[in-house]
Amino acid sequence: MANLKTQLAVIGGGPGGYAAAFMAADLGLDVTLIDPELNPGGVCLYRGCIPSKALLHAAKVIDEAHEAKAWGLTFSGLKIQHKKLREWKNDVVTRLTGGLGQLVKQRKINYLRGRARFENNRTLTYDLLEGESGALEFEHAIIATGSESARIPQFDLNSDRLLDATSALELNRIPKKLLVIGGGYIGLELGTVYAALGSQVTVVEMTAGLLPGADKDLVRILQKRLATRITDILLQTTVTTLKVQKNGVKVTLDGPKADHKARLFDLILLAVGRQPNSAGLGLSNTGVEVDDQGFIKVDSQRRTTEGNIFAIGDVAGEPMLAHKASHEGRVAAEVIAGRPVVYEPAAIPAVVFTDPEIAWVGLTETEAKVQKIAHKVVRFPWAASGRAATLDRSDGLTKLIVDPESERILGMGIAGPGAGEMIAEGVLAIEMGANVTDLGLSIHPHPTLSETIMEAADLFHGTATHFFQTKKR
Repeated sequence: MANLKTQLAVIGGGPGGYAAAFMAADLGLDVTLIDPELNPGGVCLYRGCIPSKALLHAAKVIDEAHEAKAWGLTFSGLKIQHKKLREWKNDVVTRLTGGLGQLVKQRKINYLRGRARFENNRTLTYDLLEGESGALEFEHAIIATGSESARIPQFDLNSDRLLDATSALELNRIPKKLLVIGGGYIGLELGTVYAALGSQVTVVEMTAGLLPGADKDLVRILQKRLATRITDILLQTTVTTLKVQKNGVKVTLDGPKADHKARLFDLILLAVGRQPNSAGLGLSNTGVEVDDQGFIKVDSQRRTTEGNIFAIGDVAGEPMLAHKASHEGRVAAEVIAGRPVVYEPAAIPAVVFTDPEIAWVGLTETEAKVQKIAHKVVRFPWAASGRAATLDRSDGLTKLIVDPESERILGMGIAGPGAGEMIAEGVLAIEMGANVTDLGLSIHPHPTLSETIMEAADLFHGTATHFFQTKKR
């Protein structure tokens, strides 16, 4: 056994873990990063954010190739080479994770490819993939072990016909009929990919709407477009039975539009959320506390109930977003380096990378109503956007949630192509305490979709150039 020492041990090399390790190394700390992958990247880079977005880009290109007929452009003989598409997706992952591996070396971080667990609040034991094991003494530790796909016990079938968010990205086969269980962002993103690749996709969601948490007016735009691509979207519907057969999976559904007759699907994608990876870390050997959902309890500095151990990212609570994890990781590293900082973002953006994209930040209209917060909503329809017209995508929407007294921006929501890029302006506006006049007086380039943000701000005062709204008396 090799006995090592380090100032900071980071367990998990995802966007939170490697961001923490890199920041700590930049601040002069001796850092050891522990992860089972060849290079850092975590679920996000290897089996989540990055490969899924690569495939979503391909899906969008396929859709646009079909839509181009309306513009006088016809592409004959469109051929989808699944193997080559998979290779391209994997190459993207390899390039990005390989780059992170180089950054580890440049920062002189000790990278242990393996797994670790706590023996006490100052010692980890580790097992490397190549067989070596040992102990690692640390002054501080950051737990960044992320999350994994949630399972429904009664549907935990031992069959290659049941996919999760990880196996679905492998594109091992493109089914004729695919059932997606879960109408959240994972189910809709992956369902969109398979639909573009030729599958007949059915989505079932147990709640009354897709994308729980997003405002209905934004979701409505997406759902209308999905209806032309997804074979069936069944809301308030649950799966009652799954039976694997030689020719597929026989499924019975229960819901308003379910006929209770058995349906046959080639593959099932279970996309019902994620759960934190807090088990198996030896936390009982420390003073680290975990809540009843498996999330590690942390304070505003991401410090756990064990003073020298921190936790960040998915394992430390909602929202389970890579950019939230990265920010938390940098904060934790700064705290460990002695800086007086806390984690207190005013705005954390959320993006669903479907087509159209949906993005929101800050207070949603739904939250404002439920919490009875005084607000005014302004909506600028993309039907009034010149740039949207040139893209043949005039169905989008930009909305602002505004404090009626101070006129400060409380929230922003966007549905349409590029929403994920545009929402960053809303993050900055909320963090800087901007009001609608600030946005309206900021000259936006023409013709762009970003102008819809400026015009939404002008619309608050009834002076949007390209949209007239009759004033209510």
